[in-house]
Amino acid sequence: MRANDLRNAIEKSRTLHHSLLRYAQAFLNQTTKTAVANGRSKIEERLARWLLMAHDRVGSPELPLTHEFLAMMLGVRRPGVTVAVQHLERDGVIARQRGRIVICNREKLEKLSNGTYAAAEYS
Repeated sequence: MRANDLRNAIEKSRTLHHSLLRYAQAFLNQTTKTAVANGRSKIEERLARWLLMAHDRVGSPELPLTHEFLAMMLGVRRPGVTVAVQHLERDGVIARQRGRIVICNREKLEKLSNGTYAAAEYS
């Protein structure tokens, strides 16, 4: 869609304008929470948060994720992800298979996120 067409649609529709403002607010909230989590949280907490958000969007406990991809998403080295995944697996929160992570205990995963994940993450 061209920018001018979008501007015209926004001018004509209060509903569209309101919806786009709500989207922008939700996006900014999530971005802010991500910045805070990345600055203050341990890798395990950040990984737990990221897995919860991925689970919300995929809708399945099986997530097709590699350690390499998780390292890129979390902005850490791959060995750090491997250690964090091992901790979560040892706690019985996830199971790992080649190229996949399976969420076994979402409630415990939420607790392990240490407050970095909340309802606003998926709304």
